[in-house]
Amino acid sequence: MLLLALDTATPAVTVALHDGEDVIASSSQVDARRHGELLLPAIDRVLAAAGLKLDAVTGIVAGTGPGPYTGLRVGLMTADTFGLALGVPVHGVCTLDGLAYAADLDGPFVVATDARRKEVYWARYADSRTRLTDPAVDRPADIAAQVEGLPAVGAGALLYPDTFPRAHEPEHVSAAALARLAAERLAAGEELPAPRPLYLRRPDAQVPKNYKVVTPK
Repeated sequence: MLLLALDTATPAVTVALHDGEDVIASSSQVDARRHGELLLPAIDRVLAAAGLKLDAVTGIVAGTGPGPYTGLRVGLMTADTFGLALGVPVHGVCTLDGLAYAADLDGPFVVATDARRKEVYWARYADSRTRLTDPAVDRPADIAAQVEGLPAVGAGALLYPDTFPRAHEPEHVSAAALARLAAERLAAGEELPAPRPLYLRRPDAQVPKNYKVVTPK
């Protein structure tokens, strides 16, 4: 097994290789505006660090968000393209699950990432491997009663201490955590979902309504 894991659902552009035993190389850069520019060089860098070529990869793991439309689609389109070119399976893993796995907290907790517009993407967990709720997007004040008293992980938790007073690292997801979680689930015989994006809301760019036709009749 050689899994190539990547995620662009948060400001982190993160890539890792997992050989079936553990992560053998990884790279993470935080830059919310350069996902498309940074992802392919990061993949090249990780492969070079492991002394491997892309054709050695036997499976791909892609973080499915939730996340902003523009950043999230960079990683998912890259994963799908590599999967088609190499003829290998592409697996989806919820980005929030990767953060929960990396946090390794005991007992119930919350994962919350920054959704912008003064909102967070969030979900509740029973433990680092068990999500209790579907990912959602809400204003922190609107979910305060649901998360009261719980530890919280992620950039969203760190941004809104009034709602998440017990915030913990990590701030962003790492592909290393995604790879370890995916490898663990695959080894247990679980079938991972297809890499379908969790946008949770419509993109900012919309086709104008009632626009004027300027072409000649």
